[in-house]
Amino acid sequence: MRQSSTLIPTLREVPADAEVKSHQLLLRAGYMRQNSSGIYSFLPLGKRVLQKVEQIVREEMDRAGSVELLMPALQQSELWQESGRWYSYGPELMRMKDRHQREFALGATHEEVITSLLRDEVKSYKRLPLNLYQIQTKFRDEKRPRFGLLRGREFIMKDAYSFHASQESLDEVYDKMYDAYSRIFARCGLNFRAVIADSGAMGGKDTHEFMVLSEIGEDTIAYSDTSSYAANIEMAPVVATYEKENATAHSLEKVETPNQRTIEEVAGFFNVNEAKCIKSLLFKVDDRYVLVLVRGDHEVNDIKVKNYLEASVVELASPEETKEVMNCTVGSLGPIDLAENIEVIADHGVEAVVNGICGANEEGYHYKGVNPERDFKAQYVDLRFVKEGDPSPDGQGVIKFAKGIEVGHVFKLGTRYSEAMNATYLDENGRTQPMTMGCYGIGVSRTLAAIAEQYNDENGLVWPTAVAPYHVHLIPVNMKNEEQKEVAEQLYNELLDSRYEVLLDDRQERPGVKFADSDLIGVPVRVTIGKRASEGIVEVKVRATGEQLEVAVSDLPQTINQLLTTK
Repeated sequence: MRQSSTLIPTLREVPADAEVKSHQLLLRAGYMRQNSSGIYSFLPLGKRVLQKVEQIVREEMDRAGSVELLMPALQQSELWQESGRWYSYGPELMRMKDRHQREFALGATHEEVITSLLRDEVKSYKRLPLNLYQIQTKFRDEKRPRFGLLRGREFIMKDAYSFHASQESLDEVYDKMYDAYSRIFARCGLNFRAVIADSGAMGGKDTHEFMVLSEIGEDTIAYSDTSSYAANIEMAPVVATYEKENATAHSLEKVETPNQRTIEEVAGFFNVNEAKCIKSLLFKVDDRYVLVLVRGDHEVNDIKVKNYLEASVVELASPEETKEVMNCTVGSLGPIDLAENIEVIADHGVEAVVNGICGANEEGYHYKGVNPERDFKAQYVDLRFVKEGDPSPDGQGVIKFAKGIEVGHVFKLGTRYSEAMNATYLDENGRTQPMTMGCYGIGVSRTLAAIAEQYNDENGLVWPTAVAPYHVHLIPVNMKNEEQKEVAEQLYNELLDSRYEVLLDDRQERPGVKFADSDLIGVPVRVTIGKRASEGIVEVKVRATGEQLEVAVSDLPQTINQLLTTK
């Protein structure tokens, strides 16, 4: 491609609203432009990288036995009502009405559509398993779009769905998809980890997220410092043991604590470690209220609360709800002398507290000398977030934290959708059974941004060869110099004939501008045709390493082949 014939609008200044490197560089290097908050146009360079990522995805999905199709982005509300997600999915689902006042949604995901399709087309176990995927634009009304392509309202996604007659069949395909995802992200050159995750609004059990390691990631990964164990911090179980202090139990005493509301304030008031305090939080769990207790130096993990209580919705009670239910403010909550209709669950760490501190359910008062079991009853389960330094759940090493960008997610959905939507088949005995399902997603446009986040330097993007928009950037220093122009045209055609993807900078620009743009764009190999063109010599520079060498024109294809196959 001749650079004068394409659209690569580079910028010298960093856009004011671009917070992270990938967002800044994809805008500056002319890969994309923002249309509105969270919505972008992919310009020619960006489109080429997207196509490279999509091709890798297609090759590995096909290899794993999945077959491509395309479903509508506009989805009937009736399908979402069948699954029960029309109201539970939340405000991220973009809803609309047509001229006949029929309700639709712009597809955030396609479980409902694919399930309705398969229930109409597959009636026998003989047609199972089936694994189908698509690459399509998705829509989610993010409350706060940010970080460019990493959290947008319109994005490109690969979503796959598998249907089975048995759990064993699902397990087998799940493992194949897990391996396919590992190959996809490895081929994209990413430093990633597969972590145990929560299925969230998707439903189902047994799920892994594929996380690209990055300091700007919005997810925290808890991993072992000596093994391969890794989990989203929401899902990492705590296996720490707690030793009770060998001390005589004090009597319970109510103490006036004016203006002492936070754990830090209360611990300071009583001159004790925060671990001596019992933190009490009121949660609204579906249609009831539950008081959740953790040690003062720990944090409640609402995902664990939700999973333990097998709830659909778990959210912290508002100050108004807390006042109405508990007759006190949040800073004075405690588990002693509660109404019988308030369920109490507590983290294991609370059980080991001796002579602790907790709220008295009366504004401006706390109890001291609190001893669980004597002073209150609770169900004890793992309810807190894991902390760095905790033992790894697999028994090997201790937990460390890292930040990650989620680029892929694989789920075992089970019969969550097939039962709700009556997607059944006849088994070998002629009995009606619900299909067992799996679901597998990759954020294609997010993967592009994640690559840009990991592959850049102070001068611009540094694309891995597998996803680079072009293999070679040809730069004649002076297009008015006939010898340089002739050599550039010769090499351009020879490299194209050799099946290389070439960007020829044929613009009438100063050399400094061309070189700065080339570094910014980040093509793996740059070939400069300069003053030695008359001698049949060109300069080759490797973008990733900065390595430079002079090469005879006749040897250039071989040199480029060596460079591209070793980078």
